[in-house]
Amino acid sequence: MSFPAPADRDRLDKWLWSVRLCKTRTLAAEACRAGVVQVNGLPAKPARAVHAGEIVTVHHGLITRTLRVLAVPSSRLGAKLVPAHCEDLTPPAVYEQARAQRVQHLLAREKGRGRPTKRDRRLLDRLWE
Repeated sequence: MSFPAPADRDRLDKWLWSVRLCKTRTLAAEACRAGVVQVNGLPAKPARAVHAGEIVTVHHGLITRTLRVLAVPSSRLGAKLVPAHCEDLTPPAVYEQARAQRVQHLLAREKGRGRPTKRDRRLLDRLWE
């Protein structure tokens, strides 16, 4: 006999999916298994129960996002409702650093390609407009 989960706790992979950190629940579970997700500083499995007040850390691309669980939704949320269920504790400097790395990656040229051509310069100029 199975009992429904209380409203104040749920699976970690379902929470990651419902607050729109992962596109699908399968991707959320794979991220947990890969060790990308930590809860209170410890690696977490997909089926781990999430409670209000816990700190969830997710390594997402160039950014390591830190979130505090405020509530556990019963289903996937609209983007406007997400702030009511999690608080973003990630410092703004992390977002700026990731943005700068992304731009540097675009500007980097392969060794041996020489100077940028006129076309390359025009494309770079469009980035800054």
